[in-house]
Amino acid sequence: MKNDIASLVRDTLVEAGSTFRADKKEAYRKAIENERSDRAKWVLQTILENAEAAEENRGPLCDDTGIPHLLLELGPERALTGRMLEQIREGVRQGLRKLPGRPMGILGDDCRRIDQSGGLDPDPAGVEPAPILIRNCEEDVLRLHILMFGGGPAIRAKTYRVFHKHDTRVVLDEIVKWATEGVAQLGCSPCTLGVGIGRSHYEAASLMLQALVDGKYGVQSDMEREITKRVNESNIGPLGLRGDTSVIATFLKVGPQRASGVRIVCVRPCCCFEPRIATVDLGE
Repeated sequence: MKNDIASLVRDTLVEAGSTFRADKKEAYRKAIENERSDRAKWVLQTILENAEAAEENRGPLCDDTGIPHLLLELGPERALTGRMLEQIREGVRQGLRKLPGRPMGILGDDCRRIDQSGGLDPDPAGVEPAPILIRNCEEDVLRLHILMFGGGPAIRAKTYRVFHKHDTRVVLDEIVKWATEGVAQLGCSPCTLGVGIGRSHYEAASLMLQALVDGKYGVQSDMEREITKRVNESNIGPLGLRGDTSVIATFLKVGPQRASGVRIVCVRPCCCFEPRIATVDLGE
């Protein structure tokens, strides 16, 4: 089991960093078919061709190979040990070397990591994964989802409070505003929007991550469709070159809420290659 977990995680990380899921490929094909701008259509076709080449060669989708973000699902009869967590981390290290990930870990103490004076770790595995998010599920599984998060979307993302005024429309309007600004500034569009609405900044960001894990391009709620439609009306287009396709889809998850005048909202405008995600069951 020890070696199996590490090798499964290694191969899953490579898959996440080098492939589009089937539903995302289909979403791009539909966008290409519906796009009215020849220039935008060419960009969409080129992105899809790049993704197919990356999958064939098992090479990175983008030079910014990303920071591993992990979500682990546990069924009711499953147990998780510290040894298993270490093997997951070992698999991440192996996967970053195999992909390969871009060496962008910063060496040094706290101050040197902040001001970037400690130099770069030459080992791709020096890129530490974000803390693992764990959630229960009804299935009898130990299932790991790996997402590779690039820097551009993180820069353009926003987590903040919204005074909801007892009106869902107010929150949706703010999401559309943030998303439109983020997509326009990002440049690497069309985007997939990840949105979480919770009671704290931590919860909203966690819900955003879960929305990206659970989201399906062919299945959109009324609110998800509305957000996508309204951002697309901005005419930002692929790579900011104008067109109908600024956003491919929106993945939204609303968590528990509190009796309060505010909602904490996290919006991440994932770039044209994100969410870079792959999933694996870690054995019996």
